Amino acid sequence: MTERFDLFINNERVRAPGQEDFPAVNPYTQETWARIPQASDAQVADAIAAARAAYEGGWRQTTGYERCKLMLRLAEIMEANADRMAIMETTDNGKAIRETSGQMRSAARAYRYFAGLADKIQGATIPIDSREAFDFTRREPMGVCVLITAWNSPMGLLSNKLAPALAAGNCVVVKPSEHASATTLEFAGFLREAGFPPGVFNVVTGDYRVGQALLRSGRVDRVSFTGSPGVGAQIAADAGARLVPVTLELGGKSPNIIFDDADLDRAVPGALVGIFSATGQTCIAGSRLLVQRDVHDEVVARLAERARRIRLGDPLDKRTQMGTAANAPQFERIIASIEAGVSAGARLVTGGKAATGDGLGRGFFIEPTVFADVRNDMELAREEIFGPVLSVIPFDTEEEAVAIANDTRYGLASGVWTENLPRALRMIDAIHAGTVWVNTYRMAQAMAPFGGYRDSGFGRERGIEALEQYLQTKNVLIDYARAVRDPFAD
Repeated sequence: MTERFDLFINNERVRAPGQEDFPAVNPYTQETWARIPQASDAQVADAIAAARAAYEGGWRQTTGYERCKLMLRLAEIMEANADRMAIMETTDNGKAIRETSGQMRSAARAYRYFAGLADKIQGATIPIDSREAFDFTRREPMGVCVLITAWNSPMGLLSNKLAPALAAGNCVVVKPSEHASATTLEFAGFLREAGFPPGVFNVVTGDYRVGQALLRSGRVDRVSFTGSPGVGAQIAADAGARLVPVTLELGGKSPNIIFDDADLDRAVPGALVGIFSATGQTCIAGSRLLVQRDVHDEVVARLAERARRIRLGDPLDKRTQMGTAANAPQFERIIASIEAGVSAGARLVTGGKAATGDGLGRGFFIEPTVFADVRNDMELAREEIFGPVLSVIPFDTEEEAVAIANDTRYGLASGVWTENLPRALRMIDAIHAGTVWVNTYRMAQAMAPFGGYRDSGFGRERGIEALEQYLQTKNVLIDYARAVRDPFAD
């Protein structure tokens, strides 16, 4: 049976008579498994109004301890439902269940981490020049925040935004991607179960029209967006026209650099994880693999042999190592990028086409693909493919590796594989990216700040830095001088 989801506004499931909706398609079977509502402008306005009323009606005055207790309860509910939510997310976006299961538990960890910060928000006393005045700061919530998430990791991306927003004392309206909305709508019930007051958390779903209605309402206090640079630029423009601050977590074309002194038994699996996890559909994918020439051929051979053994199959099967592309448009874009790479002269080492065979059904499967002899000026190395496509680029010297790594409009993540500590430290200093992993890749933690340079966005998620995105500073000065200060006195 096709499941039907409703909007979530003011702690209520909402569906208007004749509500427009659209299908949620399982990318493994290409069958509609759910119907998702297309929120109207009026429903978007209702969600914003509910959040505003909750914020002004008492939520902004809650103590950090009260918010902490609610968030810890939310984490418990999330953990109790992790397996069910993982199945739902895998059904919605085709990511292997072994990955979505881990992401549900990581999301719960994020709510626990920020719950621990909720009662530790504090200002400072400021020494000023006057001896008869006292100056201090207060840290206060922003107000109503709009959180817009992408389709590749709905629950993980939401936890990056929602956990600090709630800990800081804000109310939120969430818009998930129209390509993967189900888990966010299901998750909404967890907040009600945890005891969050009506209006603190609201979800409106739909296409770009919903995003426009949210951003052009003029009644929100912060926007946080995860998605493509093109959409991010439009969101920043719409928000900027209303002087609304924005956090943008955008794309990447991340360099993963293997030096000739690296432990290849670690570096090769690390390169595979960097690009083929989540079918390459992650902003941090190590899609440019820079390999020092002395070990280049060995690394390429090892990569090809290991890539051919990656197990594709039903994403709900725990034995499956790589799932499908998340939707038909994404599948088509990835295939087109592969074909363009071949036409440009890159050497296709393995993969390169749609995967077929036993157990793959009608799914949007793509073979794990490795290109060699890639130049950094090729489209393969310039544009984010967001799929299981690895471009291997040779280099000779450390200086050349830095030049290639930084020759991109992006700056989200990077990796360095070397046993030479001074070299690792030099690379950390030289690479222009928000994250540098050394002898690992794609390791994320709730307490470690995450975000990009350049076209990869601005602002930070996770860590204490994320909490700062959802707070504003109020300065207070108290004059306690005995003498009257009257500059206009006779």
